[in-house]
Amino acid sequence: MSDWRPLSGKLAGWSSGHGPRLVFVHGFTQTAHSWRPIAALFAAAGYQAIVVDVPGHGDSANVRADLRRGADMLTALCGSGVYVGYSLGGRLCMHAALMYPHLVRGLAIIGASPGIADEGDRAARRTADDKLADHIADVGVDAFLDEWLDQPLFAGLTLDDAARADRSRNTPEGLASSLRLGGTGAQGSLWPRLHEMNMPVLTIAGEHDMKFAGIGRQIAASVPEGRSVEVPAAGHAAHLQKPQLVFDALSAWLREIKY
Repeated sequence: MSDWRPLSGKLAGWSSGHGPRLVFVHGFTQTAHSWRPIAALFAAAGYQAIVVDVPGHGDSANVRADLRRGADMLTALCGSGVYVGYSLGGRLCMHAALMYPHLVRGLAIIGASPGIADEGDRAARRTADDKLADHIADVGVDAFLDEWLDQPLFAGLTLDDAARADRSRNTPEGLASSLRLGGTGAQGSLWPRLHEMNMPVLTIAGEHDMKFAGIGRQIAASVPEGRSVEVPAAGHAAHLQKPQLVFDALSAWLREIKY
């Protein structure tokens, strides 16, 4: 069993193992615990694995920050390493890579977008995110989780009792602030800046997550050193559905970039 040591910083984080540093960043409604199964495998394989609660989530529930400020906090806590982010966490890691390229030595993203390019579409998404934030406050976390996980995006994903209870630790206020400050509608488009990412970049998507598989291929083609992989029999949350396959894909890429 991995020994998780708490880190000191503006965000809650934990470290396990010793060696080259890997930073794992979770998605919306999750916490750092969602990455621990995969992170523990890397800690046992000779890496230092760090898992983090992002602003508005878990033990960082009272932290209010947009993606740029979140990237400040994330890199201040974790320092130099390869950053691995899922969905919201992937967008946070992309900001970190552009703002602190000397710290983000490699970037792996799962099911994440650089943002919405069209300003009108982005404004509409921001309005929808604001309404959803209000809705969370109205119905509470448990009812919202039922609705959130019932989306077609998460078809095939089954949470055990522990994973569901972990998400239920989140607060309505924290999740609402995450949507308002760090939602896709609040985020400026990073598409025009992808060519600035001069570190190795890996995109991962479940083969059934056709939208984000396509986005992943676009990202990989837009950066100087990118590649994309698809995880068989997985959807949007590939790291939760097929953790061993995601571990294998990340491990192969880390060997390839000699990290």
